Amino acid sequence: MDGMKGEGMDNLLKSLVVAGMIFGMGPAWAEDRAVIVRNDPAAAAAAGAEMDRAAKALGNAGFTVMDGRNLATGVLRARLARVLHEQAPSDRLVILLSGNFAHSDSQSWYLDPDTAQSGPQNIVSIGGTAMDLATVLSVAAQLPGGAVVLLGQDGDNPSFEPGLRAGIGALVIPQGVALISGPSSEIAAFAADSLTQRGQSLAQLLASNSQLKAQGFLPASLPFRMADAVQTTPPAPPQPPATPTVDTRKEDAAWAAAKKTATIAGYEAFVQAYPSGRFAALANSELNRLRSDPTVIAQATEEALGLDRDQRRTIQRQLSLLGYDPKGIDGLFGKGSRAAITTWQKAQGANATGYLTAAQLPRLAAQADRRAAELEAEAAARQAKLEREDRAYWETTGAAGDEPGLRAYFKRYPDGIFAEVANDRLSVFEEERRAAAARQDRDAWSAAETANSIASYQDYLAQFPKGAFAPEATARIEAMQPGGGRLDEAARAQAEAAENALGLNGFTRQLIEERLTGLGFDAGQADGEFDNKTRRAIRRFQKSRNQQVTGYIDQASIVALLAGGLIKMGN
Repeated sequence: MDGMKGEGMDNLLKSLVVAGMIFGMGPAWAEDRAVIVRNDPAAAAAAGAEMDRAAKALGNAGFTVMDGRNLATGVLRARLARVLHEQAPSDRLVILLSGNFAHSDSQSWYLDPDTAQSGPQNIVSIGGTAMDLATVLSVAAQLPGGAVVLLGQDGDNPSFEPGLRAGIGALVIPQGVALISGPSSEIAAFAADSLTQRGQSLAQLLASNSQLKAQGFLPASLPFRMADAVQTTPPAPPQPPATPTVDTRKEDAAWAAAKKTATIAGYEAFVQAYPSGRFAALANSELNRLRSDPTVIAQATEEALGLDRDQRRTIQRQLSLLGYDPKGIDGLFGKGSRAAITTWQKAQGANATGYLTAAQLPRLAAQADRRAAELEAEAAARQAKLEREDRAYWETTGAAGDEPGLRAYFKRYPDGIFAEVANDRLSVFEEERRAAAARQDRDAWSAAETANSIASYQDYLAQFPKGAFAPEATARIEAMQPGGGRLDEAARAQAEAAENALGLNGFTRQLIEERLTGLGFDAGQADGEFDNKTRRAIRRFQKSRNQQVTGYIDQASIVALLAGGLIKMGN
């Protein structure tokens, strides 16, 4: 079939679809596959005979069987890669591995003959030759609801160095994958006698077998392979395909759209429109698979909540408050938000799907409110401590009113409680000096103030090292140095760019000013304009929250400002 092209291939596929509907065998292009590998030369004869029977039975049942004995790991990888390349969503896949296994505290491996017989292995060397079972399960996970991994253990248990042990360890089983393990002979018999049956679920097939351990996706009512329809009349001979009518083209387009969405709603819409159509059986099969897929169920459960964008923003803020970074607070649940939700669900001991349930929303909100209250309490305590230290330093320096004391206070607390008072009193000293200074000195100082840079004040000091404004020039240079209470130009530009990227509108800016003033940081008039007084209030707020002090709003500042629950879900 691989060599057929164009119209001939289309006609053959259409004929096969018609034949599949007559005999109830599903879509003609679906192909069930079985990968069987036995890598234990010392296995008992009975186990080997059962493996031969399993390969033959699966082949007679319609599986394409890739059977191999004592395969190198590279060959096994190639066979699994072929399965990945050729599989389709409606396929069924059986992977049967029999032989020796080893595991550490976090990984499990399937050994090829060379690994099993080449002497003791350790946790470093084994990964170079053995097959990681996590990879095998990942291959099976590409067919959720349609893949079974069988692991048969009857090996001769080779010796290992410390850190490795014989057998299969704990495995993380992907959603939609069934994992069954046990003695090789029992595993092979299950594959031969049970997996070849149609119309029964894996749970039903396993009910009478107590020697096998089953984990993962084991729905009670979903058949692993759909049952054949009963044929009551002989099939009519294939007819040449007719030229598609308008209705046929509409059905083809509807089917293409349903496959593209690959959702329950999409397939349900198709079945409703074409209940007896050529693709109805395949659509119903996909519906059965999707309705039993835990991830699809979880997604549909969240969609039923009807969360709007503001509610999603609230959820993202709540996650951020709790330390689960959603990579943005934009009301769009992308990869960052899904990862944050998944991590939060794991911390709750809940099913980590990345999709929220109705019961989880109030739990998340309550935890966020509690954390917000904790942050507010911590911030209040920190602010009280800062204010005590601020007032105490003022009493020992600036309160006396002399210039050295005022400058000492202003240097340590440029945004302190008494910063404005200190600045006003220092201005008096400056005015006094200005009145007494020579004209040339005043002109040089005015030029330095106009430029207002480290270089301009250094130039002034070079001209007037003992000038009337020399102490002020020295103080301003210290303030502009890194760590002097002000950002350098590059840092200021970066902080300003980060604030601009938030896209704060006038209403949001006014809300921030009101919030700052309400928290005890006087931001001036709440007019949506961030003036020097607002910048000072932002810096004091950031310092009280132990954030980077820039005077510019960033995402951390927004989250902290709104931590008191100013914006609630639905508002």
